[in-house]
Amino acid sequence: MEIRPARPEDAPLVVPLFIQAMDDIASTLAGSEQPHEVQAFMTTFFQLPGNRLSYQNTLVAEEDQQVVGVLILYHGNQAAALDQPIIARLRELKNDPNITLDKEAEEDEWYIDTLSVSPRYGGRGIGTALLRAAEEHTSSGGPTKIALLVDKNSQRAYRLYQHLNYQQDAVVQISHHPYLHMTKNLGGV
Repeated sequence: MEIRPARPEDAPLVVPLFIQAMDDIASTLAGSEQPHEVQAFMTTFFQLPGNRLSYQNTLVAEEDQQVVGVLILYHGNQAAALDQPIIARLRELKNDPNITLDKEAEEDEWYIDTLSVSPRYGGRGIGTALLRAAEEHTSSGGPTKIALLVDKNSQRAYRLYQHLNYQQDAVVQISHHPYLHMTKNLGGV
């Protein structure tokens, strides 16, 4: 298995994994519940620089020359700026200048926005490998904190994160659904 930075041309293989992981959040970001509209939105924003869904923030895991897993990662102090293009699109689409997005990342942490593995490749350590690659990327600058959200009902994912020393420190609401905020200190913090 190889883990590498995503490229814009990865969109057809990456976007379905984004949607699989994000579920209702994908519809919120797209401003639509229509699958083809969600797919089109995700594809467009993945291929564009400067937003939270961009290929620039994405790592992919490849096996057998196929993308089998993805992880979106960015620093929390960039989250507001990365959300701006999506908010601007939603405000225009819905003709509502007051639309905002729920805050997911804290200013003092690296944030794993999305982690998704193809169901056909589950149980092979791909998610763990992507998490370790993200941790390696974030810890290169010294002591830091990395965080993620996990669906309150996803016990399998929760156990994986606990096994990798992530600790729950809060419960947050995203798109009217509770998520557990979990963090891990890296580099001696």
